[in-house]
Amino acid sequence: MTEYAGEIPGLLVAMAVGLIIGFERGWQNQNNGRERAAGSKVEEGMAVTGIRTFALLGLLGGVAARLSTAGSVWVLPAVLLGVAVMLVVGYLQTVRATGDIGATTEVAALLACALGAMAVLGMPLEAVIAAVAVAVLLGFKQEIHGALRKLSRHELTASLQLLVIMLVVLPLLPNEAMGPWDSLNPRVIGWLVLLVAGIGFIGYFAVRILGDRVGLTLTAFLGGLASSTALTLSFSRMSARDRRRQALLGAGIALACGTMAPRVLAEVAIVNRDLFMPLLPGMLLLGAIPLVAMGVILWRFKGGEVEHQPVMSNPLELKSALLIAAALAAVFVMSNAAQDWFGDKGVYGLAILSGIADVDAITLALANQANDGLADTVAARGILLASLTNTLVKAGIVLFVGGWSLARWASSILLLAVAAGATGWLWI
Repeated sequence: MTEYAGEIPGLLVAMAVGLIIGFERGWQNQNNGRERAAGSKVEEGMAVTGIRTFALLGLLGGVAARLSTAGSVWVLPAVLLGVAVMLVVGYLQTVRATGDIGATTEVAALLACALGAMAVLGMPLEAVIAAVAVAVLLGFKQEIHGALRKLSRHELTASLQLLVIMLVVLPLLPNEAMGPWDSLNPRVIGWLVLLVAGIGFIGYFAVRILGDRVGLTLTAFLGGLASSTALTLSFSRMSARDRRRQALLGAGIALACGTMAPRVLAEVAIVNRDLFMPLLPGMLLLGAIPLVAMGVILWRFKGGEVEHQPVMSNPLELKSALLIAAALAAVFVMSNAAQDWFGDKGVYGLAILSGIADVDAITLALANQANDGLADTVAARGILLASLTNTLVKAGIVLFVGGWSLARWASSILLLAVAAGATGWLWI
């Protein structure tokens, strides 16, 4: 008796898996009006799958799986085939009666039976997670369809490209050191490209979903997460056309640049956690000064709001991803060369040069190389130098594009942030 008592929890999970999916399908059937429109006879005949049926299908899958493990290996395939045939017959009757060719419920029912089998075959947690995911996917039908209707072609293309990088390209990349000084690992570079692209992708859609009139604060923060350089240029040009809002635009630029600090910290935490605490004080000061300045200016200019279009035209471009990969590869090689030829000072010089154009590549490169032998102190100081340099460059962009009047607000805040962030060198 005790030999089989251990199977009871698995069978209960199998039934629960069916109930999870069945609850969502039962609610949908009560609200879609399909049965009522077809008449009472059709309504009775169409009820192929309901809440109880889904629960029984999950349990059936679990029982079949248990019998298969007991020696009758053919039971589970036969049961799944039988359930599939039953669902196909019910589906054909429904199509003839209503003309509705959707097969979502039938596929979900077959999946419930298969997940019930998984629960008994030693994967109960995976079965429950999959059932919840299926229920969520089914429950958000209207929202998913609405989002697809709003999705432009270049956004769809960008989403597909990101999936290609993540699921196709990345697994095919070799995971071994190669090139000068053994500084290039294609798999590592691929992961870092995915990290940078993913951050920009999320930032773009955050701005896209929340709209282009959500207020200066949220706009600056989310736009800075997507591309602080793009937002700096956009707001600087805006300031040249609208002198009345220079204070707000300047604060927005500073805040967008300040989002670089949490972005860098997030990248470091993912790639090399040992560098997180040494960098934390300097990066916090670099990001906190613009945040405080933003709050003060918004308090002085209550009700101010800047309308704009999202600063990014495309959430992800394959060309941009390739450029990121090339930049990372170059930084990997140059940082190893600088360390070999000039010691720590060579890494610091490279960090300053890299920070002029982009802070993400040098951050990811140094954080990864600290895992492979580069001193943590050297890597952390290099990342801080690149961040400070990048902030100074944006202060220069404001001056040359937006003019002295805008620089009085934005550049002064950025210079103060650089001075505060530079004190983090002492902590490192």
